[in-house]
Amino acid sequence: MAFPKEVRLLRRADFERVYKEGFRIAGPYFAAFCLRRPGQGGPKVGLTAPRSLGKSTVRNRIKRRLREAVRLNLWRLGPEWAVVFHPRLSVLEASFEELQHEVRRVFSRCA
Repeated sequence: MAFPKEVRLLRRADFERVYKEGFRIAGPYFAAFCLRRPGQGGPKVGLTAPRSLGKSTVRNRIKRRLREAVRLNLWRLGPEWAVVFHPRLSVLEASFEELQHEVRRVFSRCA
């Protein structure tokens, strides 16, 4: 299983739309912004990692961990949803099971 390009949010305008029109779900490891897009094909997921999280190696590690948790649970997300994850530094200390649990919680709230 991969994290294909068809599933990712890539354009800034798409991110902005989710931020402005969607709703926010806060958690201990990230804030998730969810937007229902009726009539769109397949779910879309975006990840952000601001410089305030640390240097590029830290940000990349955070994104890798979160991307894998999303990839393994992507089937739980309905096809009409767009979700943007805005991670916190606590992602690094969290066990992978806890991280997956939080991703599942977000996806179930969107369902």
